[in-house]
Formats: sequence, C-alpha cells, structure tokens
Amino acid sequence: MGRAVTVATCALNQWALDFGGNLERIFRSIDIAKSKGARYRLGPELEICGYGCSDHYYESDTLLHSFQVLEKLLESPATQDIICDVGMPILHRNVRYNCRVIFLNKKILLIRPKISLANAGNYRELRWFTPWSKARHVEEYFLPRTIQEVTGQETVPFGDAVLATKDTCLGAEICEELWAPNSPHIEMGLDGVEIFTNSSGSHHVLQKAHARVDLVNSATAKNGGIYILANQKGCDGDRLYYDGCAMISMNGETVAQGSQFSLDDVEVLVATLDLEDVRSYRAEISSRNLAASKVNPYPRIKVNFALSCPDDVAVPTCMPIQWRHHSPEEEISLGPACWLWDYLRRSKQAGFLLPLSGGIDSSATACIVYSMCHQVCLAVKNGNADVLADARRVVNDGAYIPEDPREFCRRVFTTCYMGSENSSQDTCNRAKLLAEQIGSYHINLNIDVAVKAVVGIFNVVTGRTPRFSAYGGSRRESLALQNVQARIRMVLAYLFAQLTLWARGMPGGLLVLGSANVDESLCGYLTKYDCSSADINPIGGISKTDLKNFIQYCIENFQLTALRSIMSAPPTAELEPLVDGQVTQTDEADMGMTYAELSIYGKLRKITKAGPYSMFCKLINMWKEICTPREVASKVKHFFRMYSVNRHKMTTLTPSYHAENYSPDDNRFDLRPFLYNTSWSWQFGRIDKEVNAL
Repeated sequence: MGRAVTVATCALNQWALDFGGNLERIFRSIDIAKSKGARYRLGPELEICGYGCSDHYYESDTLLHSFQVLEKLLESPATQDIICDVGMPILHRNVRYNCRVIFLNKKILLIRPKISLANAGNYRELRWFTPWSKARHVEEYFLPRTIQEVTGQETVPFGDAVLATKDTCLGAEICEELWAPNSPHIEMGLDGVEIFTNSSGSHHVLQKAHARVDLVNSATAKNGGIYILANQKGCDGDRLYYDGCAMISMNGETVAQGSQFSLDDVEVLVATLDLEDVRSYRAEISSRNLAASKVNPYPRIKVNFALSCPDDVAVPTCMPIQWRHHSPEEEISLGPACWLWDYLRRSKQAGFLLPLSGGIDSSATACIVYSMCHQVCLAVKNGNADVLADARRVVNDGAYIPEDPREFCRRVFTTCYMGSENSSQDTCNRAKLLAEQIGSYHINLNIDVAVKAVVGIFNVVTGRTPRFSAYGGSRRESLALQNVQARIRMVLAYLFAQLTLWARGMPGGLLVLGSANVDESLCGYLTKYDCSSADINPIGGISKTDLKNFIQYCIENFQLTALRSIMSAPPTAELEPLVDGQVTQTDEADMGMTYAELSIYGKLRKITKAGPYSMFCKLINMWKEICTPREVASKVKHFFRMYSVNRHKMTTLTPSYHAENYSPDDNRFDLRPFLYNTSWSWQFGRIDKEVNAL
C-alpha cells in the first residue's frame, strides 16, 4: 500500500574544517542508514564543514572544500537509492547562506537556505550568514562546474520549497527555526507536509534537552506529522559541547531517542512509521483542517521516489517510547567528560595535569577526568574501535586495551598537590586519598622555596619585605603575597605538564586543567594568571551548588569515599597563614557573600538581564523574609563592585566548558566592558532613593 516509511537521522561528531574526517563520518552514517532499510537520511547542521568554523566561513576555501566534499558524496555508489540531506554553506548571488542540500541518485533536488538564524548567547550566525527572507519563493542556483559534471544539472531549485515524493511530502527546518515563534513546520503542516526534518547544531546546557524534546514533540502534537531531528555531537573545536539527542517523533510522541552523551563518533537512528497514522490523526482536528483550507501553498519539488515499499502490510512500525532524561549531576559527569576526551584526542596530547588542592572545585575536576576514563573503558568494552585506536595513540602503546578506569587514569592523568606553609595537612591528605581512589599519578610538592625566592627579589630591589596582615602587614601586602603563591602554582603546573612524562621516560606532554567555577569567575574571586589559568577548564561554566551535588553523585556512583571529607570542609584558598595549624581563611568570608547568593546574582545579571537597580527591586521581594531593604541594597552594591572591579579577569579566562546560561565568559557569550566606573554612582543612587522611601 505504500504507507510505512523508513527514515534515518543521526548525531555526528564533526570537527570544524576537518573535511576528510567529516566526509568519512557522513559516509558511515549513510551506510548504516541504508543497511537498516532507510530511504531518507538526515544529517546535522553544516555537517560538511563542521558547525564551528566561525570566521572561516568568510574564506572562499571553506566554500570550495565543502563543494569538493559534496562532489564525493554525489558520485559515490554509497549514496544511491536513498535521499540524502546534508548541510553546508553556499554562496548564492554573492550572498552566503547556511543551507541544506538534498540529493538523490546524483541529482540535487533542492537547496534549502536557513530562514531564521541563531544569534543569541553563543550563536553568531548573522555575522557569517544572511537569512532567506523570501517565503515560499524558489530561484535558480547555478551549480559549480565540477558539480555539473557529476549531476548533469546546470541549475537546481534554491529557496523555500518542500519535496513531494510518490508517497508523502517532506519539509525542512534548520535548528533555530524549531525554536522560533513562527516555525515553518506550522504552515508546512497545514499545507500537507507530513514529514518535518530538522538539522541542528544545538549545544549542551544543563537541562536544555528537556526544552528541545518538548519542542519537537509539541511540533506535531497540535498539527500531526512525523518530526525528525539530527544534531551535532562532541567538541568541534571550542568551548561548546554538542549533545546529540537525535530523535524521531510522531503525533506528539517520541518513537526513537538517541544518546545525549557518548564517545561514538557516528550514531544513527532509524524508524519505520505509518503515514496513515498521521493522516487519521489530522483528520479529526477540525480547527487544523479549517486553517489548512486557507493556507498559502509551498512550491513542491516532485521526486520520482518513494520512502515506502508497495508491499508493506506486514512491515512492523515503531511505537512511542518514554524519553529518559539525565539528572543535572549525570550531565556534569558525562558532558564535560566527553568534551575532555575529544579535546585530548584531537589535540594529540598524552593526558592531563591538574593542580589538586583537596577542595571541592579541583576534586570535581578530577572526578570528571575519572568519569572520562570510565566512558573510554565502557566504549572499548562495547566494541568502539575508534575509541580504542585513540586510547592507544594517547598512551603511545599499540597493543594497549583500556579495561580498568583507575589503571587508564594513571596513564593519562597527573594530579599535583602544591603545598605551602599556609596549607593544612588535612587538604594534603584529602588530595592524596582522592588521587589514590581514582588512580591518578600523584605528585606532592612544596612551593615555599619558590615563593621566598620571588619575595627575595622584591626585597633586593626595594629593601622592603611585605608581610601578611596576620603579622602586621597591610591588606595590600597580604594580597600581594597571596597572589605570588597562586601565580607560582601556575608556573609550576605548566613546568610539570611539559616535563613530568619526560622525567618518567614517557613521550608527550600534558594539558593543564583549570578548576575555577562559574561563580568565582563572575565575582572575580581568583588571581589573574594563577592556577585558574590553564589550557582548558571543564567546570568553568558550572556553579558551586551544582558541583556540590555532583560530588555527592560521585560518592554514590563511583564509591569515592575520599570526597566525603572534601564535601564537609569549608571552601578555602589556603593562601594566608594558619592559626595553630588550622585554616582560618574561607572563600565566602573573602568574597563577602555566600555561593548560594552568588548563584542568584549570576542568574539575575545574565538570564534576567538585571542591572543593579533591577536586581535590588527583585531581591527585596525574593528576600523579604530574611533581609531588610537596606541589607539587600548593601549586598547588591557589594556584588556589583566586586563584579566590575574584577571584570578584566574575564578577558583572560581559560576556555571553559559551557554549561550554564549565566556564564561570564567574555570570549563570545557574555560581552561586556572590562573597565567600569566601579562606583555605579547613578545606579546606586537610585537604589538608595528606594531604600529611604521604604
């Protein structure tokens, strides 16, 4: 009868400008889709060149190499008898568009440019592309000569159209268009499109998957239809981790779910669905049918091909499933771990080095590396040949098989406790015990000799010796002495990262990991060019509150009992002298605010877009049971002074895994000045006026 259609979508770990690797992964996905009987294959957004090319999109080379990859796909026997939908940038009439190229049997059926571009948060698509603004309009696109030679076509349709096969009708969306208030699938569905496709480049944010899944299911809940979503996965060269979650939905229910976090470079979902289920679902929605009778029709590209087989009565179709979401703690355990693995293998380094202080932040970072080792061993156990080859390359052993996470951790992970006369024995013991439990190669050293040498140089030049405030020194002296310790740790971290493996008779170097959380970065509670200065930072986009929950998760799931004492200890930098052998300095006392308060300030500042006055107005209601208006005003002023005085530190912030929407990352996400009028005289004056009135 021709009613059961078999379609495939995928999540691919593409890499910006890795045209050869990207082509190979596209071919693998097509082979898998065909082997499972699919007649249509959808890939991620801009999969040919990789989504994160940024200003490389300006280069003609990027366009040229994308067409060269397309040529390879068109002429290959692997792409015969299946509709292939791939993503690449295209220049049409000297305007650059983010496009889908849909082809079948060496013929390009349609080039569909993106209509709604993503331009918020980490996205900058309007910088490189122009949205297609001609609704339901198709133009002729003149193909490059090399493509003409393969397809025999001089021109192909370019614009906003849909495909009419022998058995159904398909319409394409591209990423952001699903999130837009006037998504194309609404009008396309009313015009009889039964299968909607969406190729995405959607990155991970904690709990974002919930919203993405809800949008896909709601797209067909009111209007009926089949919705297919493909997404990029992995680290394609920057701070973002694309979290897969390829899915297929029908009539508001999920029928196929891809993984959110995995080390598989290629993941393909295939589903067989009954078109009559869509038609009967739509038939009884009278409001939909009334709107459909008045819709402005889309141009239809006729395709002499069917997604179903004539004799399909006995073909089983997929049934709805319940989507399983990860908890925030699981997402922290898996997302940054997969990002670290991509970064490690693609940078061709031999492992990581982490300054492990025995506090929550560095311990959480160590646990993420340990989780990465778990993921690698699990992938190898499940037969992932790519991960096995990468692991052997990282450890420089062609016969190696990673089976035990602790043993693999010792090969790729070095931890280093850098103690001083201001460090307590407790933190030293905590760091040592955690290193033993995760299996890292652990170094214990003392930095006092280096600190005294640096301070000695200052004494020789000036004749003055700074003292800690505990010994009668000024705040300036004390802060300078704390910064010297912190910066020496950074220098030593890089020294040991370069030469530790050399000293052990092993090849390669190590990537230095930072461990400043998102809250400390926001208020600047870190020394510029200290241990927060590293190659990459897996927790730089995660709040202290979430990290504490993650530590508890690791205690329960990895049986890391050393974390219990770390959890119960108050966070401290250990940069000031001990009193009777005990730490008296704490982070929250130094900052003048709690981590819980800091998380609230961060969300109000970035997500709610609140300046000092608006933040004050919101908090006098949020905190009316615990603070007077004058106390709220004092807290808000203190936060904004700290934030503005220290904003310059964000310009040198170590590249961090993006996990929170209130990240202060100055590179591309949170664009602000770094030289402020830190008195905020006008804004604070308005707050004072309200306080007096209250």
